[in-house]
Amino acid sequence: MDAIRSAVVAIKHGLDWLPDPVVSVIIFGLAVVAALALHNWLQHLLRRLIAHRYPNAFSLFNETSKLTKLALITLAMIIVIPVAPLYPETAEILSRLLLMAVIGLIGWTAVVVLQLSASAYLRRYRLDADDNFLARKHNTQVRILLRVVDGIILLVTIGAALMTIPSVRQYGISLFASAGIAGIAAGLAARPVLSNLLAGVQLAMTQPIRLYDSVIVEGEYGTIEEIGSTYVTVKLWDLRRMVVPLSYFIEKPFQNWSRENSSSLIGSVMLYVDYRAPVALIREKLMEILRQSERWDRTTAALQVTDFKEGSIELRCLMSARAPGQTFDLRCEVREKLIDFLQREHPEALPHSRQISLKADAEEIAQSQEAAPRRAKRS
Repeated sequence: MDAIRSAVVAIKHGLDWLPDPVVSVIIFGLAVVAALALHNWLQHLLRRLIAHRYPNAFSLFNETSKLTKLALITLAMIIVIPVAPLYPETAEILSRLLLMAVIGLIGWTAVVVLQLSASAYLRRYRLDADDNFLARKHNTQVRILLRVVDGIILLVTIGAALMTIPSVRQYGISLFASAGIAGIAAGLAARPVLSNLLAGVQLAMTQPIRLYDSVIVEGEYGTIEEIGSTYVTVKLWDLRRMVVPLSYFIEKPFQNWSRENSSSLIGSVMLYVDYRAPVALIREKLMEILRQSERWDRTTAALQVTDFKEGSIELRCLMSARAPGQTFDLRCEVREKLIDFLQREHPEALPHSRQISLKADAEEIAQSQEAAPRRAKRS
């Protein structure tokens, strides 16, 4: 450190023929250039030494490249400020700005460390696996809590940076001294934001919803695409997005079709057939269709006569699949193949409309009444 400052002093003495502001600008510029050059040299050195042997460590350095670059620039400025020919007022302002930069670096470092730790933790849980219940659970918890902690770190960092300014510090002390009514008013004004933040923490703990859960919200079917710090994005079946406040899932009822460990769901297909329909054969055909389908999870399969209508009987086919989306596709497949089966092999089982023509019956009665006297005369 002393050697660097001695070098800066030598540069300053070599530039004595220039005005002090120009010398200060040159010294600061050289400090920034030196910091950037040191950063690039370290990056090339690490690439040569550990890029192939330890790719994860090198990727960690790349992900924190902006942070380390800003840290080196700040450090260089801290070193040269006592040596640069500055007016006392200017030096005080720059020192305060550098202190705020250091506080910001500390907050940024905390956020980066949390994000890298969360990413490393979540690598063990794959969302693209068939059974991704644990992956969705841990991803939901970690992402929600990470956003909440990031917000707290941001507020603390901004507050600590502002408190380095004497006027702001004095204002803050007086504000805390008279924070009664102001605190109540601010709390009432920020109630929606605070309720959503608290709902986010509650969602992370209790998890009524998780990422990629299949839900029914406001009568719309969709999947949980994103859980933010104050809202949830639901991807609807027709690719629309519904944005819902976090507090909605705490205060209002909704349907979650993939809440439990197993995401299997039972679906039903209703058939209305004629009274002459062979129910046993239809049941056998249903089992055959399910056994040939890749969507059926081999758990639930049944066909029941659930009701009688005036011109038909009601059959309910039950089946289950591994996921809500597959359940819908399986229902469509069963419906299509059963209709095709009845059309080809049992057309008599399709619903028939039976009507009695009263006009024809009246004409037959009149004709028989007219024919009766004629038969009597002949006899």
